[in-house]
Amino acid sequence: MSKKKWIISGIAIAAVVAAGYFSFGSHDTAKADQTITVGRMTSTKEDDAIWDAVAKKAKDEYGINVKYKLFTDYSQPNKALTNGDIDVNAFQHYAFLDAYNKKNNTDIKAIGKTVISPIHLYSNQYKSVSEFSDGDTIVVPNDPSNESRALKVLKYAGLIDLKDGQDLVTVKDITKNPKNLKIKELSADQTARTINDVQGAVVNGTYAATAHLTEKQSIFTEPFNKDSEKWVNIIATNKKNANKKLYKEFVKAYQSDEVKKAIKASNGDKSIPAWDRSFK
Repeated sequence: MSKKKWIISGIAIAAVVAAGYFSFGSHDTAKADQTITVGRMTSTKEDDAIWDAVAKKAKDEYGINVKYKLFTDYSQPNKALTNGDIDVNAFQHYAFLDAYNKKNNTDIKAIGKTVISPIHLYSNQYKSVSEFSDGDTIVVPNDPSNESRALKVLKYAGLIDLKDGQDLVTVKDITKNPKNLKIKELSADQTARTINDVQGAVVNGTYAATAHLTEKQSIFTEPFNKDSEKWVNIIATNKKNANKKLYKEFVKAYQSDEVKKAIKASNGDKSIPAWDRSFK
């Protein structure tokens, strides 16, 4: 082989090797970009089974590697999202997000519905709401959206009346309280722990499950009606990332038949898929 041909061949081989290297590097980058970190609350093995189904569907259908970052209270996941510690979160409903954005001047946006979980009024002392006596104490969550939801549960149960036409209400908006109930506001993660010390407690689903509260202890269940959609749980991200293909595909993975079956198998009627449900 002449020196000239040898040089040309060497250049060609180098080009092929370089092309292969950069192609391999690009492939690795693309693969890395297919990882999504999801913020959610610490949960039960039943909830873990649902999220395992989400991760499997995301991987099998869209090639997405799902990582989870767990939090212990409701104040953390939106902060982590704003700080860029996670890509999306899935722990809150529309009302909670609206209140959070207004209070913190943030721009977090819902990108997909997940489930709706009716909350319950629990009691270890009574079997019916009619048994509440004058001056009894009922505990409710103290954050704006969940307190409002809890108070409306007490209204639906016939225990109090509230001002009309207000989306979010507090104890100051109680207009009738015929049994002079003492409504005690506590952090949502503390409500279930009071069940032996008070006559009633309105507890969010996550904390009720963690505390192993049972259907027998539930004496009233939140009804589904036209006002219920604000309590639908959502997948959320920063507004600037709301149209990312990766995030949209993750939502599709959640809103799948496989995940719907996992929700039913794990939670029965405690959590109901909301992405294809009509609220009237």
